[in-house]
Amino acid sequence: MKKNEILRKFPAVQEILEDRELKIFAKDFPRFFVKERLNALINKKKNEVIDLLNKGKEGEVANDIFSPSYFARKMINDLKEFSFNLKRVVNGTGVVIHTNLGRSILPERAIKNVEDISGSYSNLEYNLDEGKRGRRYSHVERLVQKILNCESAVAVNNNAAAVFMALSSFCSGKRKEVIVSRGELIEIGGSFRIPDIMKASGAVLVEVGTTNKTKISDYEKSINENTALLLKVHQSNFRMRGFVSELSSPEIVTLGKKYRVPVMEDLGSGSFVDIQRFGLPHEPTAQEVIKAGVDIVTFSGDKLLGGPQAGIIAGKTEFVDMIASNPLNRAFRIDKMTLAALEAVLFEYQDSDAAVRNIPTLSFLSLKGPEIKKKALRLLSQIKKDNGVDKNLFYFEIKEDKSIVGGGALPDYELPTFSLAVTHKLIDPDRLSRLLLKARVPVIGKIKNNKFMMDLRTITGRDFKDITNALRNLGP
Repeated sequence: MKKNEILRKFPAVQEILEDRELKIFAKDFPRFFVKERLNALINKKKNEVIDLLNKGKEGEVANDIFSPSYFARKMINDLKEFSFNLKRVVNGTGVVIHTNLGRSILPERAIKNVEDISGSYSNLEYNLDEGKRGRRYSHVERLVQKILNCESAVAVNNNAAAVFMALSSFCSGKRKEVIVSRGELIEIGGSFRIPDIMKASGAVLVEVGTTNKTKISDYEKSINENTALLLKVHQSNFRMRGFVSELSSPEIVTLGKKYRVPVMEDLGSGSFVDIQRFGLPHEPTAQEVIKAGVDIVTFSGDKLLGGPQAGIIAGKTEFVDMIASNPLNRAFRIDKMTLAALEAVLFEYQDSDAAVRNIPTLSFLSLKGPEIKKKALRLLSQIKKDNGVDKNLFYFEIKEDKSIVGGGALPDYELPTFSLAVTHKLIDPDRLSRLLLKARVPVIGKIKNNKFMMDLRTITGRDFKDITNALRNLGP
């Protein structure tokens, strides 16, 4: 039989779509989407047939692929397995604040609040007490004021926007100067560079000191009538050691008061709890910076704070109001879902112990070795009890390992942890890693010492079933 005659035996798309059971499954999906996936499936099968015919294997072409019911069943299975392109994954890397994997996980209270607010109308910009238009930032401002003991606060869509908006508010159109230590002219992920942000905002950058040492006198020599701001920037993703010195927050505040120049500090990750309680080196908290008298402090919402992506601007009312009235605020403001999540996360910080218990980022950082090892043993036990995982092909070990904080915070500090090392008799670690990325819920780990490793610090109990399923259903 000729190739074209065989290909004409394939059923038409419309004929397949008339299948009664497929109609039931397809009714909740856009019709164009279903037709597109069905066409792709038919073309795939046609190519498989063409390949067999080209090899002279016409006898291996199965007759059932020419039946509408065959494709209807395939499409039903396809729709059952449908998932959006943005999907949840298992983070077995041990990087707690993993930028590529969405940074911080929201606490349950925040997830519930986002669901409630996004699924209905809300008082986003409506004052329920007065029955008229209100301010969207009022929902989080009072909590930030209470937790940080600051005068005012506003939130925008990320910390880059917070820094840009603040600089623009102090300097745009005025050719005003901002003084920064050379050792703080940082670049973080995504090519976010302080000099570039300054230039775009309209600020004139004035570098003082040297890369490794900056003194008060360096600042004083550069302050003049055009100085709009003294800016201190937290060093993210790197550390300087040895013959180094920089001004502390209280020192730069004293200098600002002396010359009547506002002081702004960009904390980057921004923490509300002293992470030394987790055995980590000290990182300045937002409360410490506000207490030191800094006029404006900016920091991220989705790093050490453990909330949604946001940039928080807190400090003196005079300056926060000026920044909030910047026309850029319309472009950088946060939406109702982010506000809902942020309010719920900030709510937890009214009690620091509750925050550590309930906010996953802090909870992960607080985990000690024995707790993590117990979690590894529970995961291993669940895998071994699953009859679908071929124990003859796998070898599992619980190994001592190292986690990292991530998100630019403490770039050179490692936390002791335990990982589950997986070895497959027929599949090398690199290929095993690639296959696990294809799972319905992708499992992302790391390869060390020629083993695929999953760090239990960043794996939740919810992930156990997904890991087991991924190992059971390893593809070709």
